[in-house]
Amino acid sequence: MGQKVHPYGFRLGFNKTWRSRWFAKQNYAKLLQEDLELKKTLTDRLKSAGVSLIEVDRPGNKLRVTIRTSRPGIIIGRKGAEIEKLKQDLAKRTKRDVFIDIQEVHKPELDAQLVSESIALQLEKRVAFRRAMRKAVDSALRFGCKGIKVRVSGRLNGAEIARSEWYLQGQLPLHTLRADIDYGFTEAHTTYGVIGIKAWVYRGEILEQKQRRGAFNAEPEPRRREPAPRRDRDRERERRPPQQQHGAYQPAGPAVQQPPGELPQPAKSTGPIAPALAPPTPAWKQEVKSEPESGSEG
Repeated sequence: MGQKVHPYGFRLGFNKTWRSRWFAKQNYAKLLQEDLELKKTLTDRLKSAGVSLIEVDRPGNKLRVTIRTSRPGIIIGRKGAEIEKLKQDLAKRTKRDVFIDIQEVHKPELDAQLVSESIALQLEKRVAFRRAMRKAVDSALRFGCKGIKVRVSGRLNGAEIARSEWYLQGQLPLHTLRADIDYGFTEAHTTYGVIGIKAWVYRGEILEQKQRRGAFNAEPEPRRREPAPRRDRDRERERRPPQQQHGAYQPAGPAVQQPPGELPQPAKSTGPIAPALAPPTPAWKQEVKSEPESGSEG
């Protein structure tokens, strides 16, 4: 099941948030279509800027667009000229007040979308797919990710029959909800056809939700009873009556081991022990033994 569910949608609302955050009682379909066209336009226009994610907020009649990119200088331009031009174009298209926030991705090797786009760019330049996949996996592990999986599907190396190949290094717990797994998908358009690239990056676990859930709980957690101080324990021990053992009173205190009594000694043997089941010696055998002794004496 974990391989059939989108890793982002599987954790939506648990430790992942929505990429479009707004509420509309009317014109919901129109606003949704506007969001999709806006994201597609920005992705195509800023293809060389390494855009990882585009988020849309609609507070009131305004429009706030958040762009996560690995090359913010290309979007901003010299003295902010490019971003002002982009803001005017979006305001003219949507007829709203547009605000653009740019966030820099400091480690693009750990961003699944940027990893898949880099592999797609290499495949379009006729680089061997195994070499491109291995390079992406090694660079991600070198930058500190706990696990990465890369999968390419299509007519690899121009083969007649399409197939899929993948590399997996480290851990990739797809069923663990608290696992921070980033997912990215890109298509590489080659002369032989379209090759799809998927990337999963495991960055570690997110444990903040557990602390937040505990903060909303009004009832305090049950605690174990703390042991009494040593001084109080000594007083309680003095108040207890002495225990009666073997008809005599013993003062309370550390247990003292009694010396062992006399141990049983083995019985002393007077001679050889006959077997228990041996029959008694018959009388005629005793007579035979005594006759030669008497003859020797005569």
